[in-house]
Order: sequence, then structure tokens, then C-alpha cells
Amino acid sequence: MVFRFRGKIMGRFFDNYLERIKKYGNSALAEAIQYTAEYIVSKHISRFSYTEHIAGLLAGDVQSGKTSHMFGLMCAAADAGFGVFILLTTDNILLQQQTFNRAEQDLTDFCICGESDYIKFAQNNMKRPAVVILKKNSRILRQWKDNLSSTHFVAGNPLFIVDDEADAASLNTLVNKNKRSTINTCLDDIKRTASSSIYLEVTGTPQAILLQTERSGWKPLFIYYFKPGSAYMGGNFFFSDENHPHVILTDNMEAEEIMDDDEFPENSLKTALIVHLITAAHIMLMGGAVCNFLIHPSIRTADHRKFAEKAGSYLNELAEAYDEPETKESIRNIYDGLKNTKKDILDFEDIYTHIESELRNSSINIRVLNSKVSYEENVCYETGNNIIIGGNSLGRGVTFPRLQTIYYCRTSKNPQADTMWQHARMFGYDRDPDLMRVFMPPKLFKLFSDINTTNNSIIAQIETRENGTGIKMFYPEGLRPTRKNVLDRSATGVFSGGVNYFPFYPINRSIATLDEMLSSFGEETYTVSLKFIVRLLQQLGSEEDDWNPRVFEGFVNAFIADNPMAQGKLIVRRNRDIGRGTGTLLSPNDRSLGDSIKDSVVLTLYKVTGSKGWNGQQIWIPNIKLPGDAVYYSGDSQV
Repeated sequence: MVFRFRGKIMGRFFDNYLERIKKYGNSALAEAIQYTAEYIVSKHISRFSYTEHIAGLLAGDVQSGKTSHMFGLMCAAADAGFGVFILLTTDNILLQQQTFNRAEQDLTDFCICGESDYIKFAQNNMKRPAVVILKKNSRILRQWKDNLSSTHFVAGNPLFIVDDEADAASLNTLVNKNKRSTINTCLDDIKRTASSSIYLEVTGTPQAILLQTERSGWKPLFIYYFKPGSAYMGGNFFFSDENHPHVILTDNMEAEEIMDDDEFPENSLKTALIVHLITAAHIMLMGGAVCNFLIHPSIRTADHRKFAEKAGSYLNELAEAYDEPETKESIRNIYDGLKNTKKDILDFEDIYTHIESELRNSSINIRVLNSKVSYEENVCYETGNNIIIGGNSLGRGVTFPRLQTIYYCRTSKNPQADTMWQHARMFGYDRDPDLMRVFMPPKLFKLFSDINTTNNSIIAQIETRENGTGIKMFYPEGLRPTRKNVLDRSATGVFSGGVNYFPFYPINRSIATLDEMLSSFGEETYTVSLKFIVRLLQQLGSEEDDWNPRVFEGFVNAFIADNPMAQGKLIVRRNRDIGRGTGTLLSPNDRSLGDSIKDSVVLTLYKVTGSKGWNGQQIWIPNIKLPGDAVYYSGDSQV
């Protein structure tokens, strides 16, 4: 089969899949899938040796169409000769079934197998490409490891494993105890049932994967980021502007007050409920079949019940007082607020009449979604007017159609960027942006904004580094990129902004080159391009592992990827009489000067006289300080 990058020929399975996507009326998505598949096929799949086990990363934004791109790549891999596919989901019955149904609908040329379909898989016997859809559950994975081993065809063929939400459960949670966690071991065992494999890690939150080490076996050999479509509403829509009209800031303690009060006092949750009723009325009157409102209070199921009771009580209260002028006026005020962004919203009287009918007929469904609820109860939000309340089940791949209103108040003492971002169920394509409203306290809005900033930096770095090497990330103090137990402490560099880092035993690649590069700089503080600072770092190093210039170079390049014109500060000092290995570098004045610069990279370079332990060599010694109030993370690095 011929593969042509940016060409039109891929193969029967891929062409059939693209035609189905186009029939759904989404030609833009089909074009994006074609670009993703052609790029990865031409760069990696078509060059696969069939003798190795390699990992790659497909990164996209949360709820931006990763499943469509996964399926497209699987079809392209089938055209390339892969016949056995394992598609992994998180250990969530709802998500596994959702993925299975989607595969049956979209991969019509494949033999689709569920967790109990071993006979179907074995009898297919490579007649058609087969995909087995499994939860990442140790019992199920062990069973399918045995199933794969018992066939006569898997061992001699390559496996194509697609791990959806690969950062969620697949990584080794015992890495710092020199052991292997159960799921991680099971997945590796499945890989080894075949002579070779491509393991495609897929996620919208790649922090944990990017911070894996080479020796872990889970660091990707290649990374591809696919851009969302033009209609996508993601982090930049909600969290790039402090005065965003679609984000309503609530009181930081409002959730606790709602929980503690036996009544239902005036608060933003009441406002959010009315926003949902107005939005649902407009959508239903315009012919829509569903409108959802999501309340995410905490991980505790008892809190979910409490919020459900509060929402039900207020709807009853609203129904009883609906004929009162005060009720109509309060709803009209919220309607007017929505009209500021939704200019063509339907007439208020029509909206008001529809809400009254919904309340009188009890047509508004309050649904609690968590581990205590059955699968059948969990999927009842695909039609109708729904208020959904839950915790962990609201994240990681579960899609809510026409989710227009969010009330998010979940807090954590030790928030993790990837977990929080997965809870951003407001992201997606089928929302009306003009009617979208997100209610959250200022401290959570700040955290989401900080995560969005770093996500943009990670994406920019991926787009400039095909193999993903050197990708760095940074977060405010108190916000971690991911959970600690999947990061190898011995190889993960953690650096604090505002702290001075310098080598005890510095070396210069070429003192003469540094002399020339710095010849025009005197005793002032200079604003310089970060690209120039990178060039300086490339001339510097250390005899020991106490200071790695490549790590700092990576952080500086992260700022450059986000803004090619980014600037830093350079301080140059000469004729400094400093002893070798004394444990100090900066003079009190220069330390104070550097500390006064909070928001920029500061590189200070001292040229020593060479008289105190330097064998008379006048060497340049660097001191670098990253911007303050942040923590910087680097995988495969030594501090």
C-alpha cells in the first residue's frame, strides 16, 4: 500500500472511515483526521520495524475529538498491516460502554469485541482487523493477556494498543519503591504477548507522561498534537480573560454555606439554576432535544445528594411562586444578563411560559452521577432537561451533550493540574457560546487560568519538538502538574522560581567565545532576548551533576515557544575574586538586584580572576534565576 504525506491515498479502511465522517456532515473534522493520520503514518507507522515495542503520544485538548483521531489512526494502521488492536479506557463502565458503542458505529469494517468476546475475537482469526475494548481493570487485563497468549496468531503479529486517558491509570505508581504497580505490569504483559507493538498514549492532559523517564518504558518516542476545530470552546475561551462575560465568579465559601444552611439562601447556585432554565427553554423551543446543567461540588457522594436535594427544593419553591411578580422580575433580570451575549435569544414571554410548563409538568430531571449509581441511571442525560450532580465520574472522557451551564466549586488542599483540567467538562463543540455560563469561585478561576497558561506553553513546545525531548512545565506554588507517585523522584527536576542556581564546579566550552559574546556588556543590567540567553547557556556547564545547563535551557526555550520575542535580564560582572567551591557566588548587592526582578529570567555571569583555586584560569561562572512564585518541572533531569 502506498502512503503519501498530505496526499489523498491511504487505504480502504481509512478511506471508508473518512467517508463516514463526511456523511455526518463534518468535512473539517475529516480533513483534520486525515492530516493526523498521514503525518503519523509517514513518520512512524510506515517506518515501523516489526521487531520492537515503541510508544507514541497523541495529545489533544480535552473533549476536542480525540476519539475520532484515534479511530482514524487505527484505520490507517489497519491499512498498513496491523490486524490486532487493543483499545483501553479508564476503569469506568460508563466510559467503556460509551467507547464500545462509538466503535460499533464508526469502525464498521472492524470486528468489534467487548470484554467477554474472546470467542468472537478468536474466530475472527485475522479475517478483519479486530479491536478489543477493555477497561484498565487488573482482572480484565490479566484475562485478556491470557486470551491473547492462547491464540495462534497474536504472537506473530504486531499489536497496536491505543490507551485512551493514558495518564490516568497506566503509569507505574510504585516507581519510587522500585516496584511495578498492577495495571502498569498488566499492560506491559499485554504488549509482550506479541513480537512487536506500537503503544499509542492518548490524553488531553499529558503532564505525567511528559515527565516520565526513558527507563520507565512509558516516555513517548514521538508526540503529535492535533489542533481542535474552529468551533471548539476550550481553555482559551474561558480562562484567558479575567473579565470574561461567560464566567460568573462566586464567593469562595459559598459551597460550604449552601451545605451548612438548612434553607436555601440567595446565592449563585440559584442564579445558575435559573440560567439553566432559561437556556434550556431557548434550546428546546428552537427544536433542540437536550440541555444539561452540571454541578460539581466535591468528591463525596453525600455532598452530591445534598446538592440534589437543594436543587430539587429550589425548583419546588420556584414552581410554587411562579405566578408572583417578584419571581418573574428576578428571572427577567437573569434573562437580560444572558441577552447581553445572546442577542437573538427568544422573546422573554415565550421563555417564561416554557419554564412554567417544565416546572408544572416536572420535566426537569435531577440526576446524580457517581459510583453509587447504575450504568442505566448514568446515561439518562442524552435527552431532555437535566441537572447533573457528581464528582469523579464527571471527568476523564465522559461527554455531556449540550452542556451549557456549570456550577463548579470542588476544591482540593493539593490540587493537581491534570485532574482539574479533566474536570473541565464545559469544553467541547456542541455548546452555544453565547449562552455558555460557568460559575466558580475566584481561587478556582485563578487555578484554571494558570493551568491554561502552562497548557499553551506545553502545546507550543510540542509543536516545535517532534520527539518531545526537553519539554518543560511550570505552575504556581501549591499546584502540582500531576500526582507524585508516578514521577521518579531521582530523575524529576523540581526548581523554584526566585531561587538562584549556580554550579560549584563550572566549566566553559570556550572562554574566548563567551568573552566575545559578552564584550559589549558593561556593569549595567541589560534586557536581552531569551534566545541570546540560550546561546550563553550552551557555552556553560559543570564538572559535576549539581547544575545542568540543558535543563535551564529547556525552561528558557519553553518561554520562547510561547513568545519568540520573550526577554530576560542579563547581569555581567568581571574581575571577581571568588574561590572555587566556596558555596557562594553572588555579592549581596547583586543578589538584591536579581531578587528585585520578579517576572523575568535573570542570568548573572561572573568572570573570576582565577587566583583562588582556578589554576589561574579566568572562567565565567553562571547564576540563573527563573521567574518567581512558580515551581518548574523537568523529566529525565538532575538538579
